[in-house]
Parts: sequence; structure tokens; C-alpha cells
Amino acid sequence: MPVGRPRQSSVAAVPLYQVKAEFFKTLGHPVRIRVLELLSRREHAVAELLADVGVEASNLSQQLAVLRRAGVVTSRRDGATVIYRITSPEVAELLAVARHILTDVIAGRAELLGDLRPGATG
Repeated sequence: MPVGRPRQSSVAAVPLYQVKAEFFKTLGHPVRIRVLELLSRREHAVAELLADVGVEASNLSQQLAVLRRAGVVTSRRDGATVIYRITSPEVAELLAVARHILTDVIAGRAELLGDLRPGATG
């Protein structure tokens, strides 16, 4: 290696904002959000998730695979049953914060709509 040249890593550094964007893309599907909401309460067997989420088994399997690859959920076998859980309690906290933000946004919009109604003062 020539003197004075920095050594290049074989793994390109990815900016944190890009990693965050990919993380939020992972969360950006209604079935995945619903699964995470359920798993935030407790572990669930796949059959339970199917009943609660209301999608085809193949669709649920695809969405669980996305969440597993992202490291957001993990699974274990109990006999023939596969049981899923979230990998971090912070996932549940993130969903709760999102709910709080959306509640505030919707309340703000409702207030604005009230101000726009005929006869409203303001």
C-alpha cells in the first residue's frame, strides 16, 4: 500500500439518515404496523396473527420476513408453532409516539376545520 494513502474499508459507510430512512420504509406497510402493534403487547403465534391481522397466510409470511430481515422481530419454534416477538421494547414506544403525534395532528385539523365553518369567529 502506498505511503500517505488512507486505507479504504471494504464496506462503504452509509449515512445514519439513510439507515433511518430504510428503517421507516420497513415500517411503512399497514400489515407490518398492525403486526408490530400486536407484538408490542405480547408474543403471538403465526395463527393468532393471521386471525388478528386478517390477511392471507402468504402475505403475512412476506411481511414477517421483511420485519425479521430488518431485525425488528424474531421468531422461535414451539413444536410445530412459530411464535414471534418484537426485538426491542423501543419499537412499542415508537408506535406509541406515532399514535400521540397523529392524535395531535388530527386534533389540530379538527380545530382548523371548526374555525373554517360558516359562522365561526376567528
